[in-house]
Amino acid sequence: MKFQIVKGKSTTQPYFWRIVASNGQTLAVSENYTQKSSAKSAVESVMKNAGGATVEDLT
Repeated sequence: MKFQIVKGKSTTQPYFWRIVASNGQTLAVSENYTQKSSAKSAVESVMKNAGGATVEDLT
């Protein structure tokens, strides 16, 4: 699994990140960011904090 920082087509908020599985399937996509550094900071935050996340079933 890996994180990718991507520059999309938006001219006002071109940067976003996604999580991609080893088989190439996209698992998650972030919101858009105006700056690449903001997208990178968000990736770093998810990597640091997601290990302790729980699953909440709202069905």
